[in-house]
Amino acid sequence: MLSTYKYPKYEYRRPPELDGAGQGHHPVIIVGAGPVGLATAIDLAQHGQRVVLLDNDDTVSIGSRGVCYAKRALEVLDRIGCGEEMVAKGVSWNVGRTFFREQEVFNFNLCPEPDHHRPGMINLQQYYLEEYLVKRAEAVGGIDLRWKNNVVGVTQQADGVELRVETPDGAYSLNADWLVVADGARSPIRSMLDLDIEGKIFMDRFLIADVVMDADFPTERWFWFDPPFHPNQSVLLHRQADNVFRIDFQLGWEADPEEEKKPENVIPRIKAMLGDDRPFELEWVSVYTFQCRRMKDFRHGRALFVGDAAHQVSPFGARGANSGIQDADNLVWKLKLVIDGQAPEQLLDSYSAERVFAADENIMNSTRSTDFITPKSPVSKTFRNAVLGLAEHYAFARALVNSGRLSVPSFLTESILNTPDTDTFAGDMVPGAPMDDAPIESAGSAPWLLGTLGNRFQLLHFVEDAATLDLGTVHALKALAHERVAVEAIVVAARGQAPEALRTVIDKAGRIRERYDMRAGTTYLARPDQHVAARWRAFDADAVRAAVARATCN
Repeated sequence: MLSTYKYPKYEYRRPPELDGAGQGHHPVIIVGAGPVGLATAIDLAQHGQRVVLLDNDDTVSIGSRGVCYAKRALEVLDRIGCGEEMVAKGVSWNVGRTFFREQEVFNFNLCPEPDHHRPGMINLQQYYLEEYLVKRAEAVGGIDLRWKNNVVGVTQQADGVELRVETPDGAYSLNADWLVVADGARSPIRSMLDLDIEGKIFMDRFLIADVVMDADFPTERWFWFDPPFHPNQSVLLHRQADNVFRIDFQLGWEADPEEEKKPENVIPRIKAMLGDDRPFELEWVSVYTFQCRRMKDFRHGRALFVGDAAHQVSPFGARGANSGIQDADNLVWKLKLVIDGQAPEQLLDSYSAERVFAADENIMNSTRSTDFITPKSPVSKTFRNAVLGLAEHYAFARALVNSGRLSVPSFLTESILNTPDTDTFAGDMVPGAPMDDAPIESAGSAPWLLGTLGNRFQLLHFVEDAATLDLGTVHALKALAHERVAVEAIVVAARGQAPEALRTVIDKAGRIRERYDMRAGTTYLARPDQHVAARWRAFDADAVRAAVARATCN
């Protein structure tokens, strides 16, 4: 066990179905209580949907596993009620540095602009994230979380899925209208349904060593190519919570994973890196192989695949858990609308289409990073080292350095749910874009724009002085809340309060105007997952209704 963390042990409770009680049939069953399954369950519960969540274990992840959580994932976690704990416990950072041998040749800043609520990245061991999510799942209500419930059989039906579940007290059956599969990279359910996952396994291995030590290293990401303490290979250093440092050592394909994990082989590598007599303790050691793979489709009838069950990437770039959390964010609002009869099942096909696009983007970036970090031929290595040697002095070479393009949200610009622009705008907030944050002032609301958005369709309508908004527009904005798919209208203003208690936020620092290219009359339709669905230079209620219909496949 770990010296810095005590694993919780969650209570197994005998399922009522074993005694002939219980419903046996549920609208949604989720398999896998890792970060993605838990996030999906909590988000559904916040939408008022009851969920059964099954997991074959009774604790959180063993070892630190995923450690880097990007700004977008933190914004999603804020919305489901865990972001504050994550940031408070984690190590926030924005700057990454890349070294070639002993010389720094490149650095970057993940969040160079001011006035964003969350940092570009935090480092925090995955077991903390899972613990916080479990606490939130227990608090939010509506989630039947069943530990030590192992799914051993799955049968697809025309209108649902039947599961066979084993427990310490025996086996029972459950039926679901919808099954969300979040059971990890090896996904037993994917195998039970005879579904393929395709891609590439890279011929290289890396050693993960989590080390406990007192060190004054900056809270930055450091990456070395060919350092003197580990010649001809690569090394990555991250600081985590509890004075735990994650060190990744490239090993090469011929390395024996079991031998490399032995302390007598790990400790000399760390001592060579630290270069002094600094005391440290090994906390956790593992060896991993790069993989870049995905399923062809993430929806198969009534089974919906999320996270590592649907796609896998190499860890450089922190795209695994971050992408999985965004899968949940994309899926939940669509599934809830379908369950409630407010959208056709076709909307769930857009989940697959949008997240397959995002997975391909992640796989492309991860593959390019892997090819740069672990060149597979002498020519490739010569090119890589030449780029690194030039990067210290030449901007064109710095643009080619790739020690892992870090996780950012996908711009879903080709989505069928978008309403194309008919007006001219500047900036990045195009239809399909993940929405930028900005500081605001608003009575009874979070002091950040994204803290006011999410879980429903919302309309942002900009005016200079909210108090001067005419009553006709006020009534038309408020009427949107009574449509079949409700839309909450929010007035964004430089000053003032809109009439008739219409919700108003003040663009405190002018960042909304700047980042969304807003001027008087500008109107944005925000999806429940904080992506832009449509935008106009003037408010038109009929145009909004048409955009909502398009965004819900109605």
